[in-house]
Amino acid sequence: MAEHKSPALTVAMAFHKAWTGKDLDLAMSYVSDDIVCEAPPGRIEGKEQYRAFWAPFLRIFTNSEVMAGFGDDDTALLMYDAHSTLVASALTAEWFAIKEGKISQSRIIFDRVPFDPARKAAG
Repeated sequence: MAEHKSPALTVAMAFHKAWTGKDLDLAMSYVSDDIVCEAPPGRIEGKEQYRAFWAPFLRIFTNSEVMAGFGDDDTALLMYDAHSTLVASALTAEWFAIKEGKISQSRIIFDRVPFDPARKAAG
């Protein structure tokens, strides 16, 4: 992806790079203590719940390709394809609101349907 000058996109990309590198501690350094995230499993409030949301996925995550990233001073949007040992491809869109250099809000959209049968098949 090309270089970017958006402050929000810079934070979003740093967060993405950290979690895709499986460095959850570094990823959480980009997250506000009072983050609110809307994701397919439901509403997630606070940094600890947000961390608990990401941790299980990182155990099965293998890699990701960022397809697009856009941002301005306060918001960013990433679209990427996440790969895991459970599901070969999970097309994902993630919107971020940034306050004081940290992610204060996030909305994650991905198709959960392939994950359910894959989890059942994996036992």
